[in-house]
Amino acid sequence: MNERMKKLATVLSMALLLTGIGAATPAWAQLRLTITQGVNDPIPIAIVPFSRAVPADGGLDVAQVIQRDLESTGRFKAMAREDMVFKPTASADIDAAGWKQQRVDYVAVGRVTSLADGQVRIDAELVNVLTGQRVAGPNVTTAASNLRNAAHRIADALFEKIIGIRGAFATRIAYVSVDGKPPKQTYELYVADADGANRVKILASPLPIMSPAWSTDGEWLAYVSFERRVSAVYVQHRRTGKKSMVSARAGINGAPTFSPDDKKLALTLSGSNGNLDVYLLELASGKLTRLTDDPAIDTEAVFTPDGTGIYFTSDRSGNPQIYRMTLGSSERPKRVTFTGSYNARPRLSPDGKQLALVTLDNGAYRIGVQDLANGTVTMLSKGRQEESPSFAPNGAMLIFGGRERGQGVLQTVSVDGQVSARLDADAGEVREPVWGPFLP
Repeated sequence: MNERMKKLATVLSMALLLTGIGAATPAWAQLRLTITQGVNDPIPIAIVPFSRAVPADGGLDVAQVIQRDLESTGRFKAMAREDMVFKPTASADIDAAGWKQQRVDYVAVGRVTSLADGQVRIDAELVNVLTGQRVAGPNVTTAASNLRNAAHRIADALFEKIIGIRGAFATRIAYVSVDGKPPKQTYELYVADADGANRVKILASPLPIMSPAWSTDGEWLAYVSFERRVSAVYVQHRRTGKKSMVSARAGINGAPTFSPDDKKLALTLSGSNGNLDVYLLELASGKLTRLTDDPAIDTEAVFTPDGTGIYFTSDRSGNPQIYRMTLGSSERPKRVTFTGSYNARPRLSPDGKQLALVTLDNGAYRIGVQDLANGTVTMLSKGRQEESPSFAPNGAMLIFGGRERGQGVLQTVSVDGQVSARLDADAGEVREPVWGPFLP
C-alpha cells in the first residue's frame, strides 16, 4: 500500500470511529443537562413564578425554564421557591429592601397573557435590589406552541441585562445519535434546543451520518451520509425535510461547511486518486473550484466570518496542523498553529478573533482555544477523547463531543474555562455537535 492510500485508510478509519460504532444501547430519551463546574461566586437571583394563562400556556412553567437557562450558565444561583416570602408578578410590587435582606441581587417577575388572536404574550421585569433600579421588559409575543422558545428569549434578554453579553438560550444545536450494536445500528441526526430539550429527528439511517453543519440563517443543515453505501454530502431544510444530494463524487465526500452568505459549501474531496483536498462548491450552479492542491491531507475547512478566507487542517508539515488561506489569492496557505504535534478541526469564533481546535495534550485529545492575535492556546477541557468543537453564536461558550464512562456525551465550556456542563442521553451515544446561529 502506497503512502497516499495509507493516509486515506487512516482518514476513513477515524471517520467511522467518530460516528460512534460500538454504541450498545438505545438513545430515545431527551438529553439531560448537568452543570459540572460553575463560577466561584454566582449571582444570587430570584425568578418568581410568572402568572399563568390557562389553558393557553399548555401548563408550561415559564419561570422554571428561565431559571434553568440562567443556572445552566453556572453564573447564577437561584433562590428556591419555597424560600420566597412573597411572589409578586409586577415590579411595582417588589420590596427591594426585603429581597436584599434575603441576600438576593436581582428579582425577575412576569406574566403570561392569552391574546384574542390565539397568541400568548410574556411580559418580564427585572429589579436590581442592590440599587432599587427597575428595568421594564423584555416582552415576547408568540404562538402558544412556541411558548418555550419565547421563555428562552426572555432568559436571553435577562442574561444580557445582567452580564452584558447576549444570551444564546433560544438557539439550537444539531448532533448525531447512534443506537444499537453492529451490524444493526441506527444513525440519527437531531436538532434540539440549546439546553437539549425539544429534540426533533431530522434523518435516520442504518449507515453512518456525520459532520453536520448549519447554514447561517439556521434553516438548512449540510451533512455527510453513507445511505448509498458511499459518502455523499446532502443539504436538508430543517423544517420541511426537503433535501438535495450536492456531492457524490468518486472517493470521499466530506466535511461540509456553509459560506457566510449560504451560497457555497467548502468540502473535502479525495477524487479518484485518493488525495484529500478542499474544494468550493457553488450550490446554485454546482460549480466546483479546487482550493488546495498538495500531496498532504487537507480537510475540515471553515470560512472566516467575512467569507474572504478559510482555515483548514493539513498534515503538510508532517503532522496535523491548522492553516489559513485567502480565497482568490496566489499566496500559499500560512500555518497558524505551532504548539504541540497535533492540532485539528478548526472552528472560528463569531468575531473571528479566536480559533477552537482539537489538540493533543499530554497524550489526550482535548479542546483548546487559540487567540489569533498572539497565538496563545488555552486548554478548556480535561477529557481523553474529545472532538468537534463549535462556538455558540454569542462566542461565550463552546459545545463539543466527549466521553463519560465509555459513552459519547455532549459537553459545553465557557471560553474562559470557568463554567462547564454535560448534555447526555439516558442511554446510547451522542456526538458531533454543532451550535446553530441566532434566529430572527
